[in-house]
Amino acid sequence: MEITIRPAKKADCPRLMELIHELAVYEKAPEQVVVSLEHFEASGFGSNPVWWCLVAEVQGIVVGMALYYIRYSTWKGQRMYLEDLIVSEDMRGNKIGSLLFDALIEEAKSKQFKGMNWQALDWNEPALNFYRKYNSNFDPEWVNCSIDFQG
Repeated sequence: MEITIRPAKKADCPRLMELIHELAVYEKAPEQVVVSLEHFEASGFGSNPVWWCLVAEVQGIVVGMALYYIRYSTWKGQRMYLEDLIVSEDMRGNKIGSLLFDALIEEAKSKQFKGMNWQALDWNEPALNFYRKYNSNFDPEWVNCSIDFQG
């Protein structure tokens, strides 16, 4: 199987949204995906993009994605923040996640980011085991906080 890793294009956005919905179902929160396709496209391919994405493609079909944005740490400088790493369920086990993650690491280094951050759900053992293979640091000290704005 030939797997191509490449930057996402605007035309990929409908498929990326499908993968995002697939992840939300897996994470037991499908109702929480409320972003519109138009907003998603504008946020990645508009005049002021705030996210970037690598995709994994097999026979012309996007089967995985790694979406990131730039996070700034006052202590460490610019860092890549991995928002989502998704491989479609039927394609898992083919090293696609590793190819995407390795490409992200190379992209972060080429942009001279000082590191990469992400989150994983504490019950998602497959994800946690995947990240352990990279000797990732797990931080039990920090609590995630957020505020949602409606409208």
